Amino acid sequence: MIEITYKRKDCIGCGNCLDAAPEYWKMDGQDGLASLVGSEQNNDNCVLVIDDSAEKENLIAADACPINIIRVQKQKY
Repeated sequence: MIEITYKRKDCIGCGNCLDAAPEYWKMDGQDGLASLVGSEQNNDNCVLVIDDSAEKENLIAADACPINIIRVQKQKY
């Protein structure tokens, strides 16, 4: 399993994450910021734990983020 952590309050709405992994990222029509689909709020972060099969596309999303607010890592047990 992998854990994606996203600091939404710092998002600038560039949409690179959506381009890289559209199944997991959407742009919010109200504020223009990205949303991590299915994530839960944990303090200032949105957190989503998913299957390893989505790791590559979400690593691309993290690398494409110009302000480095997306983290993808193996879930710690």
